[in-house]
Amino acid sequence: MVNPDINNDVKILAFAGSLRKGSFNKAVLRAAKELAPESMDIEIFDLQGIPLYNADVEAKGDPKRVAAFKEAIRQADGLLIATPEYNHGVPAVTKNAVDWASRTPKDAPLNKKPVGILGASPGMTGSARGQSQLRQALEASNSYCMPKPEILVFRAHEKFDGNGNLTDEATRKYLGKYLEALHDWVNKFI
Repeated sequence: MVNPDINNDVKILAFAGSLRKGSFNKAVLRAAKELAPESMDIEIFDLQGIPLYNADVEAKGDPKRVAAFKEAIRQADGLLIATPEYNHGVPAVTKNAVDWASRTPKDAPLNKKPVGILGASPGMTGSARGQSQLRQALEASNSYCMPKPEILVFRAHEKFDGNGNLTDEATRKYLGKYLEALHDWVNKFI
C-alpha cells in the first residue's frame, strides 16, 4: 500500500529497452500504467528514433528525438525502465538510452533521478542479469536506483496474451505492489 504519510502525486517516465512492436517489456509498461496507484501518472516514451550515442553528434547538439527524451526525463519525478536481457546482459537499446540521458555529466537528466527497474523475458531468470548490469550503469550516472523490491517477469510468453495484456494474476498483484514501492521511493527525492 502507498504510504499514507506521503501524499505527493508522482509523474513517472517509463521506457522499454526494446524496439520490437510485440515486446514483453513494452507490454509490462502498459500493465504498469494500468495498475499504477491513483497518485502515480506513468507516461511511456518510445525509444524508436534515438540514434546510437556518438560524441561527435552530441557536440553539434542533441538530435531532436534525444532532446525530447532528455526533456521528458527532466519533467518526470522518476523513471521506470523495463529492460530485456540479451545474451546474459543489458541490451544495446537500453544502454544507449542511459548513455544519452547521462550526458553531459554536469546537467544530465539522470543525475539524482530516482529510478525503478523491471524486466520481462521468456527465460527463467526474467532479465536478472540485464537488470544487474543496468544498475551499474545507473550508479555511474548518479541515479538513485530503487534497491528493493525487484520484479523479474520470467517465462513472459506464458504471462501475456496475444494482444500483449498481462493475464497472470500473481504477476499483476506483485506489479501493483512494486509500483506502490516505487511511488514511495520517488517521494523520498522530490
